[in-house]
Amino acid sequence: MRWHLRRTAAAVILIISFFMAGPTIARPLDDAEAAYKRGDYATAYRLFKPLAENGLAEAQNRICHMYTYGKGVSQNYSEAMIWCRRAADQGLSYAQAELGALYLQRRSGQQDFVEAAKWNRRAAEQGDAPAQHALGIAYEFGLGVQKNFVFAHMWYSLSALLASAPMGQLREKSEIRRDDVASRMLPAQIAEAQRLAREWKPKKEK
Repeated sequence: MRWHLRRTAAAVILIISFFMAGPTIARPLDDAEAAYKRGDYATAYRLFKPLAENGLAEAQNRICHMYTYGKGVSQNYSEAMIWCRRAADQGLSYAQAELGALYLQRRSGQQDFVEAAKWNRRAAEQGDAPAQHALGIAYEFGLGVQKNFVFAHMWYSLSALLASAPMGQLREKSEIRRDDVASRMLPAQIAEAQRLAREWKPKKEK
């Protein structure tokens, strides 16, 4: 009887812990985001770091971003890539896109077009517009993938379609690149690219 009572009590504690974990994590993350947005990067880093070390992908991505641009810390591309990779491995699309962007940069010291295309593809397939634009460039110029105007046109089209209102400049760039690629394609190729874009659906990673 006592064994059953102990087991029931343990189950109740586990359930309570599960429901309390969300707010417990959310509050420090909200405080860190607030500090970041007001430009208090030192405080933001101090709050994000333990969350990142405990595996929170959103915090890991912020730490990556701070190292990439030297916000609250000394600019360090190696550290940025470490933290971006941790968040990207968890399926966070904008971390994957940022990691792809880092692999494209020569100044990162780890330029790798194949890796860039791989991470941009994972983000693009989840619907990340900047990653879709980057993947369009990869296919247009054969950077890390085999050159393919049909796929370039498709990804540019999706980027132009999915870019949010604040990304007006990205939408415009994607439309310009798509139209430029189209000028070098046969009508049948354009039709195929348009079909692929219409039938595309985002694939969220688990």
